[in-house]
Amino acid sequence: MLETALQSRSDNSSLDMPGLLEVLAHSSARPRYAFMVLNLIAKAAGPNGSAGPLIMNEGEQVTVRDWLCDALAPMGHRDPRRQALQERVRGELTGEGTLSTDPAEAERAIDSEVRLRVRVSGKTNVSRAVSDLVRAGLLFRHYQGYCVDHHNRGGQRQAVYTLSPAARGLLQADTRAVPARPRYRQASLPFN
Repeated sequence: MLETALQSRSDNSSLDMPGLLEVLAHSSARPRYAFMVLNLIAKAAGPNGSAGPLIMNEGEQVTVRDWLCDALAPMGHRDPRRQALQERVRGELTGEGTLSTDPAEAERAIDSEVRLRVRVSGKTNVSRAVSDLVRAGLLFRHYQGYCVDHHNRGGQRQAVYTLSPAARGLLQADTRAVPARPRYRQASLPFN
């Protein structure tokens, strides 16, 4: 039977944050990125530890993968490749003649196109990080939607990510509701 990195820990102790980072360091080529993805999934997950297939973002529903890509996109705003992409998009829009003469409108159009292109490449990075997290035993992935067992992998299905109990215990806020203490009013205490 195939063991995940989480199951094959030699000390067999419960997982703490340094242990989680160690598991990620051994199971992912990009452990910091994988940790950011895991943390974002934990923040978006509901009380059952599951995030997706759709997440509300600024009043609209987006897929969990798109939401993760958009959330991680600011991490590369200073990257020279991102700046080169902005210049390339500016040149393409100017060449097509679709770039507005209004500087503010032109910047919005460039930012919108760059955001779309970054989202496309970001989906690959998110999928790779999620695969690392699944291999490490920190996350479970399944699909929901129309034609789940369709021969075409696209088949209008969307990913749903579920935290493992160990990751959920570390990263997600306590999901058990703490009952509020009853407020007693004068003369409301029972006499025995």
